[in-house]
Amino acid sequence: METLRTPDERFENLPGYPFAPHYAEVGGVRMHYVDEGPRGGAVVVMLHGEPSWSYLYRKMIPLIAEAGHRAIAPDLVGFGRSDKPVRREDYTYQRHVDWVRELLLEALALRDITLVCQDWGGLIGLRLVAEHPDRFTRVVAANTLLPTGDEAPGPAFEAWRKFSQEVPDFPTGAILDGATQTELAPGVVAAYDAPFPDARYQAGARQFPMLVPTSADDPAAPANRAAWKSLLDFDKPFLTAFSDGDPLTAPAVPGFQRIAGAKGRPHTTIEGAGHFLQEDEGEELARVVLDFMAA
Repeated sequence: METLRTPDERFENLPGYPFAPHYAEVGGVRMHYVDEGPRGGAVVVMLHGEPSWSYLYRKMIPLIAEAGHRAIAPDLVGFGRSDKPVRREDYTYQRHVDWVRELLLEALALRDITLVCQDWGGLIGLRLVAEHPDRFTRVVAANTLLPTGDEAPGPAFEAWRKFSQEVPDFPTGAILDGATQTELAPGVVAAYDAPFPDARYQAGARQFPMLVPTSADDPAAPANRAAWKSLLDFDKPFLTAFSDGDPLTAPAVPGFQRIAGAKGRPHTTIEGAGHFLQEDEGEELARVVLDFMAA
């Protein structure tokens, strides 16, 4: 598998992101992750989605670490400081699940995980919760999905997927800016562009929208259906913390609240935030996570 590695200098002096890099070899590629806070603290894993990277959690990581927890934020393969396979065919839904599984459950050997997942962070992370429920203590689902392809994805997703495949130059930073309620500073937009020096590095970002199951015969559909059967019986604390400004994922909330561990929980709607609610209201989402853990 041919891979590219973004030069380190692309990540120097990014606004609000002072974290030291950490790396692990998984499945033939190198994955990067942020690892802040005491090693003996309760583990909080924050999984990003498309087309962001761990920079998305920069407002939350310090608050969680300062509360005495171990804050871990990986970069998915193809994003951030992680390796980037060159061929789009090298990215599959199952491979992403396997890469993250190997990082979290094998290389880092994490247990008693509090999972915070948004966008593709949920499509991947909730598969792991379903398949390894003994390794997770609680889940906070925020603006995410776990589609099986049995229902139409809706016009918002169809429009996004069409744009992602047809836009001549994939404008990562502008995409983040357009999916928030607040205007991102130029330095922040540049930080989201930093992992991708040129189009060769963007195969994963281009391919992700095509990996979302949108038909019943999608290759990932059987595994996601099996995941839902397991998740509905997941009786550990499960919280939804979606924003009020994300038509893409809002329809998923009722389904997640059917999970056994979601019943009777203080589900919340974070106001004034778009799809990337960590940008708009990262501190508020961190408070929701910390209050949930304390309760």
